[in-house]
Formats: sequence, C-alpha cells, structure tokens
Amino acid sequence: MNIRHFRELDVYQRAKTSALEISMIGKGFPADEKYSLTDQIRRASRSVCTNIAEAWRKRKYPAAFVAKLSDSLAEASETQVWLEFALAHQYVAQEAFDRLDEEYEHICAMLVKMSDRPQDWLLRG
Repeated sequence: MNIRHFRELDVYQRAKTSALEISMIGKGFPADEKYSLTDQIRRASRSVCTNIAEAWRKRKYPAAFVAKLSDSLAEASETQVWLEFALAHQYVAQEAFDRLDEEYEHICAMLVKMSDRPQDWLLRG
C-alpha cells in the first residue's frame, strides 16, 4: 500500500461522492426542512469525509486514528438515518435511497476494516 494522502483512499472518495450527491438531492427538499433535515443530512455526510481526513493525520497514534474512524462510522450511520427520514417524507426516491444506503453500508464496512487493522495504516517509525 502506497497511499500518501487521504484523498487517495477509496473510502474517502466514496464518502465524498456520496456527500456531494446528498447535497444536490437536498436542494430539492422543502424550504421548511432547510434548518432541520437538509442541514443535518448534509452535515452528517460531510462529516464522514472530514473524520476520515482527521484520522489520516492522526496515524502516528493508533488510538486516535481508530477513534476518528469510529467518529466517521457514526456519521455514516447518522447519514443513513437521515436518508430514511427523507425517504419516509418522499423527499428522495426509493431508487436513490437504495443506492445511497448501499453505498454507506460499503463505506461503513471499509471503515470497520480499517479500524480492525490500524497497524496497516499507521505511520512507521
């Protein structure tokens, strides 16, 4: 593995792509959801990315690295819950929900795998 920057991580790229899609979908939510559902789902999805970036910069410290990955995992799960609410209110189509939910399941699995084997990602020396 020769990854030099968090932007090269597949999990980061997937999380960023998903967050950008959610941001676009959120533009179609009703105005009365602007400061609740729209804001929350955007913040959670973006936090997946930011916590991955923070974890990457904390690779010198195993516990800190795993803790930030755990934060990212929590934000990914929160994003899935907000997506469920958007689906229940018919703000998002079933097809888009299914695709994004599956993508977040994949992102979560990748984060768990990284957390389970932090030594594969830590800085050497």
